[in-house]
Amino acid sequence: MISLAKPVQLGWGVRREGRSLWTRNAVKGVSVRGERRKRDGRNEWRRWDPSRSKVAASLLKTKNKSSDLLPESGSSCLYLGASTGGTVSHIHDHVCGSGNHHEGHVVAVDISPRMMRDLVKLSEKRPGLIPVLADARKPMEISPYMREKATWLHQDLSIGDQAETFVKMTGAFLAQGGVALLSLKAASERWMEGGDLARFEHSKRIIEACEHLDLIETIDISVFEEQHVVFFCIKK
Repeated sequence: MISLAKPVQLGWGVRREGRSLWTRNAVKGVSVRGERRKRDGRNEWRRWDPSRSKVAASLLKTKNKSSDLLPESGSSCLYLGASTGGTVSHIHDHVCGSGNHHEGHVVAVDISPRMMRDLVKLSEKRPGLIPVLADARKPMEISPYMREKATWLHQDLSIGDQAETFVKMTGAFLAQGGVALLSLKAASERWMEGGDLARFEHSKRIIEACEHLDLIETIDISVFEEQHVVFFCIKK
């Protein structure tokens, strides 16, 4: 007989079952990227694939409590580099819930008009999700959409100054005590000499030198995303 892993609740809308993650679907009957769905009583859950989401990969690979990396339901979140909204949709499941009954606020920023079309379509059935076409390095383009300081921020940008941008944006938008995740891709730091480890260390030094952030952990997610680490920080 096969023993099924007992679900471990990481938050209101996120749970872990063995090596898999699931979020409580805010739009029942709908998958965002073809992911598997399943029912549990009145609730429907969507599988959150860590090979397609750096946040999900971080939840599985962190040495800290996975729940520490998640936002609170009903909170204000800022996602820089939202792409087509795959990970954003799972964050929305947890933060907002069906019909945004948690009254959460997820601001999803991307510079690409093509990506924004997908985000806008996604937001039509997900109240509380705010798609923003903007340069994620420029606070003035984002600030009109923020109802308050964010308590959770994730940055996933393919640019050459990822750590510097992270420091600037957390300084501008993250509340004291807020969680900040930087998904850093070594290949995007091509301007810098040395291999991946040297590029990761360079970014780590920038974050450690920042007066407003505490670096809690550098999470190796290379088993899911090659050339990637995630820096887990808390705003002082």
